Amino acid sequence: MTVTVTAPDPTLLDIDEEVREALHEGRPVVALESSAIPHGLPYPANLDLALDIDAAVRAEGAVPARVALLDGRIRIGMTKEQLELFAADPAVPKVSTRDMGITLARGGSGATTVSSSLVAAELAGIRVFAVAGIGGVHRDAPDTFDISADLVQFTRSKVAVVCAGAKSMLHPAWTLEWLETAGIPVLGYRCDDFPAYLSVSSGIPNPHRLDDLREIASVVLAHWRAGNATSPLITHPIREEDGIPSADIETALADATAEAKAAGVTGPAITPYLLKAISQATAGRTSAANRSVLLSTASLAGRFAAQFALELAAGADS
Repeated sequence: MTVTVTAPDPTLLDIDEEVREALHEGRPVVALESSAIPHGLPYPANLDLALDIDAAVRAEGAVPARVALLDGRIRIGMTKEQLELFAADPAVPKVSTRDMGITLARGGSGATTVSSSLVAAELAGIRVFAVAGIGGVHRDAPDTFDISADLVQFTRSKVAVVCAGAKSMLHPAWTLEWLETAGIPVLGYRCDDFPAYLSVSSGIPNPHRLDDLREIASVVLAHWRAGNATSPLITHPIREEDGIPSADIETALADATAEAKAAGVTGPAITPYLLKAISQATAGRTSAANRSVLLSTASLAGRFAAQFALELAAGADS
């Protein structure tokens, strides 16, 4: 039996005019997810934060390109009106790579996660993506096999991912082990340890530390030119004064995990459950920390995208 695999279809894309022009001219563009808008802070704080993230990217000379599914199309670069539509409606579903086909085929809309945003970014020709915390290997993975689709998508997308490590409720050592097995480079920008999203350090060293964005850009290009079609991770932690001590996170997480197990909370519901519990246990400090790390990661991604565009242009001229 012959199986025909359909090639990616760029006609599914609706690309914002500013983003399209920037890509055509070789100017820096940073892709962003949209799932945190309807499923993050309450309205209108979520809208304000999304606009501030866009502004942080722009302040570094790059164009923000937030990804979403709208009416059966992949939108690259959301307008303020579209952002407000998502922010005001918590019923907008999260859409991962698993769910993209059914949402698009049915003409539906959805907020993209890291994995589905990477699919869209690569299809549009965007090479830099920013997110505060990636998914990873859950602490109960030996029993549940709960591993984020983000990790699998890193093995499929030639997009550099700027992040503050893995989300705090995940197992950092197992996540790094998975990434090593998959051949995903993890590059610490001016940091020795793999960050832990809301905390400066996970306690686990980064495989590599690099202190120059130009060098990181050259490493990413060399990785792809060697034939690797995977997503290098560029990690940088939350500002120390804004981070939550990892010991506080661990205590809150242990209690929340036990409560979740007793309540029968599993699958996709476990991450928001644990994040909410950590927020309550830390007297709401996670909201301020989350805002800080979202903005700092977006800013770094803007700077990296600008440097990466220069490296691409220099390569084209040589």
